[in-house]
Amino acid sequence: MEYKPLPIGISDFAEMIQQEFYYVDKTAMIKDLLDNRAKAALFTRPRRFGKTLNMSMLKYYFEDDRDFHGNKRDWSHIFAGLKIMEAGEKYLAHMGQYPVIYLTFKDVKKESFDESYQQLVMVIAEEYKRHDFILESIGRAQDKEDYKAISSGTADKAAYQNAILFLSRCLETYYGKKTIVLIDEYDVPLENAFTRGFYNKMTDLIRSLFESGLKDNGSLSFAVLTGCLRISKESIFTGMNNLSIISIRNAKFDEYFGFKTDEVQQICHYYDMPDVYKVVQEWYDGYTFGQTDIYNPWSVIQYMDDARANTNWLPMAYWANTSSNSIVRTLIDHSDDDGRMQIEELLAGGCIRVQIHEDITYSEIYDSSDNLWNFMYFTGYFRKMGEWMEGSSIYAELAIPNKEVHYIFEEKVQNWFCEKIKGRDLTRLYTAFVDKDCAVLEEQLNDIFEETISYMDQNEYYYHGMVAGLLTGIKGFGIRSNREGGIGRSDLFVRPVRRSREAFVVEFKVAKDIDDMESKADEALKQIEEKKYDVELRNDGYKHVSCYGIAFCGKECVVHCRD
Repeated sequence: MEYKPLPIGISDFAEMIQQEFYYVDKTAMIKDLLDNRAKAALFTRPRRFGKTLNMSMLKYYFEDDRDFHGNKRDWSHIFAGLKIMEAGEKYLAHMGQYPVIYLTFKDVKKESFDESYQQLVMVIAEEYKRHDFILESIGRAQDKEDYKAISSGTADKAAYQNAILFLSRCLETYYGKKTIVLIDEYDVPLENAFTRGFYNKMTDLIRSLFESGLKDNGSLSFAVLTGCLRISKESIFTGMNNLSIISIRNAKFDEYFGFKTDEVQQICHYYDMPDVYKVVQEWYDGYTFGQTDIYNPWSVIQYMDDARANTNWLPMAYWANTSSNSIVRTLIDHSDDDGRMQIEELLAGGCIRVQIHEDITYSEIYDSSDNLWNFMYFTGYFRKMGEWMEGSSIYAELAIPNKEVHYIFEEKVQNWFCEKIKGRDLTRLYTAFVDKDCAVLEEQLNDIFEETISYMDQNEYYYHGMVAGLLTGIKGFGIRSNREGGIGRSDLFVRPVRRSREAFVVEFKVAKDIDDMESKADEALKQIEEKKYDVELRNDGYKHVSCYGIAFCGKECVVHCRD
């Protein structure tokens, strides 16, 4: 069987269909959009969940598309066999009937305001050029000159602030119909501007563009926007009482961004890979949009494409590589003791309780931990496990949705811990370890573990990794983990460069109760002796070998040592 290629990085709907990529049919969204039409609808979804592809689909469906000579192009064939074609004449009558303004702001993210503004100008100018065939229908000479200036990128700032309104009017004159406006990733310029330090300037620019184009536009049929946040407090949508905001909490349209369970199962079945479904579920499922269970479509497609070529392919955090995920690091950096405990609860598979604020702004994200949690929830880092009202406020329980996001947290916590340790003076810890001063070593380890975030279940593997990382800085010593020695495997060998110096074997144990820590430390020493973990070191020429038994319970430890 010849399989369709998977659409890696394909966001143009016509290319998706014409090049016969595997397509998960979301065209029923068109019917729901017509049934629930608002003057302007804003869909907020995490990145890489199909926003751009759906906006491209809407453009090809609704647009009365013309070439540079004004000749109509028929795109109905790319919808053949898809769900929208079964919706009935009431909906098919809208196909190819509207002038459409399509703007994507996904690349409006430059280092300075001037560069970002010029990128926005370029986006608008290109859309004007796409409609150059209407120039002859523009009657007033000044309007024609204004159009040409915008199209060439040479108009003044006021012209670009009113560019959606002006183009809508010109299109209505040519077509005799009101215009559909589609704006993809509308908040990318705002997020970038906040990061770069010119937030207020960009907010003013976007507000002016939207106020004229979406609020006071008599030539507007309806508008659809996508983004990650709704950002209503910023007055981007001032006075737009007809704006319908469809976030991940809404049941409406909940199935159209991301893959549903049956859609993922169909992908696995189509490529004759039913056995990988469980892996896909563990790593890329776990989101709840409205009342629908949703998989991350970007990661599912990437994994399936890799797994087709190699049946032994191991899952990866594909979504983690689509941006810096710096927000996770920011959360960790801003966390106090309570915050670290909440992160630990999440990493352990538990939930945290958060008051929901759907209208937080980029400028408010770092004002409180609640705002950070909300931003991360709406941008795809958490799954809502339940929600309820307390007075007039909405609260929700949030959890990490899957192994992919867990990996993102784990990686950021590890990096944070490594950097934190680099900035700490570990001289007393190193001296205590080499001198076998158990009391000081125990004190130092307890102090460090009290400040850390547990990024895995607190098992031997976790403690092993943490202590190994701490000891790697001892000058003149090398660390070897899980080396074969005697009968079985020791946890750590700490070996001096010079064989005349003392070497160490370290064994870890985890106690279920604090009262059991002393006996567990003794048990670790006994295990080293019985299984002769020191044999490898002695065979390697080390005359003096001492042993450490370290027992942990939560963030506390007990250290025992024996020559």
